[in-house]
Amino acid sequence: MNKPNYKDLLDAGVHYGHMKRKWNPKMLPYIFMERKGIHIIDLNRTSECLEDAAKAMKSIAKSGRKILFVATKKQARDIVSTAARSVNMPFVTERWLGGMMTNFSTIRRSVKKMNNIDKMLADENITSITKKERLTLQRERNKLEKVLGGIANLNRLPSAIFMVDIHHEHIALAEAKKLGLTTFAMVDTNSDPNKVDFPIPANDDASKSISVITKYVTEAIKEGLADRKSNKAEKEAAQNA
Repeated sequence: MNKPNYKDLLDAGVHYGHMKRKWNPKMLPYIFMERKGIHIIDLNRTSECLEDAAKAMKSIAKSGRKILFVATKKQARDIVSTAARSVNMPFVTERWLGGMMTNFSTIRRSVKKMNNIDKMLADENITSITKKERLTLQRERNKLEKVLGGIANLNRLPSAIFMVDIHHEHIALAEAKKLGLTTFAMVDTNSDPNKVDFPIPANDDASKSISVITKYVTEAIKEGLADRKSNKAEKEAAQNA
């Protein structure tokens, strides 16, 4: 697991915060200085926090629990959905539907509906569906897929949630806290880091910055999953010995 060094973080612009007038005073411990009216994030703190978050995420993955990735900002969507898919974790990158976690059973029903439409569309023997109805079903399915595709395989609530920009994802954060999920997030200078269990002080607007942070935590999850696999194999080998 190659942790990004100081230069990597610098090159990705992780240190660029918001305008001073937009700052949240609770971010003070993570701010290095102010330059031309813009707050500069202390990359040493970013590095420490990233390390803590990665360790905790690795441990969650190792125990077989799920981490939900959330990033509905345009510049973060593709980066985060690709990362989540690479470690088979659920994700929400289109739009957070209110109650997505707190009203999980309703969301599960919508997922079920999507799966049922899939079955109907796949069954060539159903002749009762007209061409027009098939089109309507396909449209509805695409709409559901867009919003719910990333959590289609999530059968129970995740243990943790990783967010890009808690300011933007405040509804997801509120639901996660209400349910007692462990929270991880990239937190910029305009947000309150105390609202998150594992805040990672970083520029949450630039795609390069989002990419370097997301890549590292995803690698940590990968390691956790690999450890889980080898532990299972060792156990099985011991039982068969």
